[in-house]
Formats: sequence, C-alpha cells, structure tokens
Amino acid sequence: MTTDVLHTVLALFAAMAGLAAAAAMVRASRCAAEAAAQRALAEARARSFGLLSRDLNSMGLALLGRAQVLAGQSPGGEAGRAFEGEARHLLALADAAAEEATGVVPARGLNEERFPLAPILREAVAIAGAQLGPGKRHWRIAPAIENLAVTADRRALRGALVQVLGRAARATDEADMIDIRADLRPHAASIVIEDEGMGLAIEDLAPASHDGAPDRSRGLGFGLSLARALLRAHGGELVIEAAPGIGARAFLSLPPERMAAHVA
Repeated sequence: MTTDVLHTVLALFAAMAGLAAAAAMVRASRCAAEAAAQRALAEARARSFGLLSRDLNSMGLALLGRAQVLAGQSPGGEAGRAFEGEARHLLALADAAAEEATGVVPARGLNEERFPLAPILREAVAIAGAQLGPGKRHWRIAPAIENLAVTADRRALRGALVQVLGRAARATDEADMIDIRADLRPHAASIVIEDEGMGLAIEDLAPASHDGAPDRSRGLGFGLSLARALLRAHGGELVIEAAPGIGARAFLSLPPERMAAHVA
C-alpha cells in the first residue's frame, strides 16, 4: 500500500514537472514569436524611414537646384531664397529620417562628450534661421549660457535644438523675438526656448502628456518626435507649453548632472 502511494506521488510529481516543462516551452515559443515580430516591425520601420529619407532628399535637392536658379534671377530672387530655405528644411528632415532608418537613436548608442553649450546653440540657430529663407527672427541667447557646458552627444543635441528652434521660427512672424535661456534646478536642467508666435497647442508635448500615460503621437510632427527621441536617449524630455495669441515655451530637459558651469 505504501509503495502504491509512493508511486502515485511520484507520478503526480512527474506529471507536474511535465506540465511545467510544457508551459515553459509555450512561454519560450511565445517570447520567440514576439521577438521575431518585433524584429520584423523594426526592419519594416527602418525600410520605411529609408524610403522616406530617399524621397525627401530627392525632393530637397530638386527644389534646391530650382531655387538657386530662381534666386539668380532678379525678378524672382526673393522667392528663390524662400524656396531655398524650404529645400534645406527638406534636406535636414531627410538626414533625420536616414538616422532613424539606421537606428542612430537610441539603438546605436550615444557618442557622449563634454562641450560648451553656447557654440552648439549658435550653430542650431544658424541652421534654423537658414531654413527660413529670406525671413528673419531675432534670436536672443541669454548671456548666462556662455558659462554652461553639457555632457551629451553633440550631433544629437544639435539635431534636437534645430527641430525645436525650427518649430519656433515657423510659428512666429517676421522680426519676432525668440529667447533662449537655461533653467537649472535640482531635478532637471533645461534649455528653454520661448517665442511670441501663434501659441498652437501640441497635445503630445504638453505637461499633461507626461503623467505616465502611454505616448500619444497622432498629429505630432516628425521633427518634434525626433527631438523628443533624441532627448529621451539622454534621459531627458521635451515639453512644450503654448498659449494661443501669446506664444509658446519649449523645455528641452536633461538630467541635472548633464549641465553645469563650464570650466575652461
């Protein structure tokens, strides 16, 4: 009788072990299928961005060539310069799409270094200003920024700045003021960009969108989506506050240890 009970217990254990093994195999198979699906999705996304980059580059170069010809003709010179700004904007988006296609951010990692903040800001302002063509904005960089340095991927940070500055430029009118300053706090260090533009609301980049809820990207422009991805790759965030008829304020935030006084 005791032997029968022992055999029964052993049989139960064997059955339970078999069930556990079967369940583990099912989980492993499900994980493998999910991983394969994610790889396929990533490959499809990369192909899509690659095609987008190629098309944007082709359109940008064609428009740039025609714009430069038009700019050389005195009656159409001003229009040519305007088209040239749009062409350079398309080429900048083509470069950004190419980076997404190759997985530069965040999959390939960041090439981090420490560098003064002011020169990168001036470069970004020059690029964003060139995209306007003949249009002009008054860019005002706070003097305190000259004393700051950041630890980041130089190219990635410049790319994020160009996208946000470009949004501010497109939302403002001729001769409007765009202010750039730094805001250093214990929990975050931010580059703040304020404009006097239309104050168009951007739901995905408003403070209420960062309460732990999943990302909402419907209607979010590619440039701002890229800027947000670049900042998140650094452990930061992009938030934009807008007030209709007053303007907008963008916060390009980084962990506080990434921004500090510059020591020559």
